[in-house]
Amino acid sequence: MSKESPDHQPDSFPESQAELFLDGPAGRLETLVDVPEKGTERPATAILCHPHPRHGGTMRNKVVTIMERSLRELGLATVRFNFRGVGESEGEFADGVGEVDDLLAVVDWVRKVRPDADLWLGGFSFGSFISLKAAQDLPVRQLISIAPPVERYGFDELITPNCPWLVVQGDEDDVVSPQAVFDWVDSLDQKPELVVMEETGHFFHRRLMDLRGLIKNSVQSNLPEIPD
Repeated sequence: MSKESPDHQPDSFPESQAELFLDGPAGRLETLVDVPEKGTERPATAILCHPHPRHGGTMRNKVVTIMERSLRELGLATVRFNFRGVGESEGEFADGVGEVDDLLAVVDWVRKVRPDADLWLGGFSFGSFISLKAAQDLPVRQLISIAPPVERYGFDELITPNCPWLVVQGDEDDVVSPQAVFDWVDSLDQKPELVVMEETGHFFHRRLMDLRGLIKNSVQSNLPEIPD
């Protein structure tokens, strides 16, 4: 795995897994890029957002990592990054507002270096709020929200994205209220596909491989074709 200079934002998408730094609104953003196996590549890029920085959330979170693996195995290029103030990303926590700006900066780079690729967004917990909020103003082709904390952030104020949307919720989540998520989904005019994982907590302990399969099966029909 290569690691770019902290002062250099690449002007092309790496051809193999790479750690790099992108220009963010509060300073550099530590970023991890990965690519699918040769011959399986599809014209789509998934940008994934991690859980709350104040509770140990980073781009290497296990749920984010399994989401990344799932999509890469389906042929998507993937991008994970640390929000401002996390890891080697500069800046300070900004209660969701600045973190949306961080995501938009990453999206801007991806769209420049992969202009013909579909844009997919995903997020876990706090990251699901950030990705949903950003999706309102972007041409997103697939959104994935895992354990969205609907009681802690203004989900009710957000516009439903005009794209396929998967919501995954464990029924034994002790951080996010499962019933609150169910009620929120029921309140939406344009409902996402809600998949409830039984006997599963917030961090999907011992169920990560099940989550991997669930994600792959749920988005399969929305995958762009592999070019000839």
